[in-house]
Amino acid sequence: MGAVSAAAMALVPAMASAQEVGRGHPEPGQFHLQESVTPIMDSIVAFHDGILMWTITLIVLFVLALLVVIVVRFNAKANPVPARFTHNTLIEVVWTVVPILILVVIAIPSFGVLSDQMTVPDGERKYLGANIFSLGEVEVPEASVTIKASGEQWYWNYEYVDQGVAFDSNILSEEEIAELKPGQPRLLAVNNELVVPVDTTVRLQVTSSPTGVIHAFAVPSFGIKVDAVPGRLNETWFNARETGIYYGQCSELCGKDHAYMPIAVRVVSAEEYEAFITAFAESRNYAEAAALLPAL
Repeated sequence: MGAVSAAAMALVPAMASAQEVGRGHPEPGQFHLQESVTPIMDSIVAFHDGILMWTITLIVLFVLALLVVIVVRFNAKANPVPARFTHNTLIEVVWTVVPILILVVIAIPSFGVLSDQMTVPDGERKYLGANIFSLGEVEVPEASVTIKASGEQWYWNYEYVDQGVAFDSNILSEEEIAELKPGQPRLLAVNNELVVPVDTTVRLQVTSSPTGVIHAFAVPSFGIKVDAVPGRLNETWFNARETGIYYGQCSELCGKDHAYMPIAVRVVSAEEYEAFITAFAESRNYAEAAALLPAL
């Protein structure tokens, strides 16, 4: 069934862009990527819906045509005496060279997207954005907010580096969601969301507890996924253009509660963020600062 589903998906690339997608988290029945709200995710969606989808469509059709030819021309009735040769130099060269060329064509834009994700904007570098195949450019401002995300066992700790304040973020049970934050998604809702401003480049430093294990910080709507390794400081960035809550999860098999350390990033207006971070820096109390934000 999985192969049939993949083949059906490959045969109709247009369906990918036409399907209704989830906003900030997966939706029941969703098969496409989550809605993009960052330049990096724009690149990933363009890469997926463009070269990847059309490449696999052509491959599926080609393999299907070969299977039909084999079934029709080389069954026992149509071909009772099979050929006795075992090699064909031209065919062997073709089936070696063509896949290599396909991989090279895929790799070039893929490396561009990866490079964009791993290079924090300096206010001058151009990014591919949604126009990845027409070599368009997207201007992204220099990072003005720096946040350190540390994977613990099994929850996340966030530190606003410039302000020197930090807080823990833990998953909410279904009962807690119903009581405290009704309507938020099961297994993704947290008690304390990471609050960031809209239309602002955020430098994200990712690591793990020195006495812990490897985790991975991933938010699909942002198009970021970075390993959190003890003793190592990895770095990525995002610039969200729409307010809302965007969810992710630890994407590394990190132990018994791997499935229970979600990520929730709340994107707010610049004014709301300024009020929040000022109050948080003064009081060192996340709950008091978060109370200044509009109710969820």
